[in-house]
Amino acid sequence: MTAAGVAAVLFDRDGTLIEDVPYNGDPGRVRPLPAARPALDLLRARGIPTGVVSNQSGVGRGLLTRADVHRVNDRVDALLGGLDTWVYCPHAPEAGCPCRKPRPGLVVEAARRLGVPPACCVVIGDIGADVDAARAAGAQAVLVPTAVTLPAEIASAPATAPDLLTAVRRLLAPGEERR
Repeated sequence: MTAAGVAAVLFDRDGTLIEDVPYNGDPGRVRPLPAARPALDLLRARGIPTGVVSNQSGVGRGLLTRADVHRVNDRVDALLGGLDTWVYCPHAPEAGCPCRKPRPGLVVEAARRLGVPPACCVVIGDIGADVDAARAAGAQAVLVPTAVTLPAEIASAPATAPDLLTAVRRLLAPGEERR
């Protein structure tokens, strides 16, 4: 997809924009990944809206509160210069809700909030659930593998990138190979 076809870019939070700290409710533990700020700055320079779509099952499991999630998200915003929308699923996996990735609910809601069709969004994440949620919503997906990404998830991803900045540069560079 070229920059002309990208109306918005949606990111997974943990493991994509910031270090993955399981069930983190402490803003002091937020550590942005090195490529996050430059990638977001490139999108901002092009006027492309950004958002976060994140599973936060710790709320449903009673390990953190919605207020904890909001404090952590606010810290991410402060460190990365602000994203245009935040959508998260507070449910435990067994709840069967339509918002939890790999289902499409988070992506559809983020696109709605940004005023763009899901088909014009790109979802960037680090695991197969991110890719599957994008596909289920009709959005494009880019997988940025980490140590937790399974080989099968990498093999089945429609596009991969070695890091977040490369993923965004490829989105913004028409005709450049994305795999």
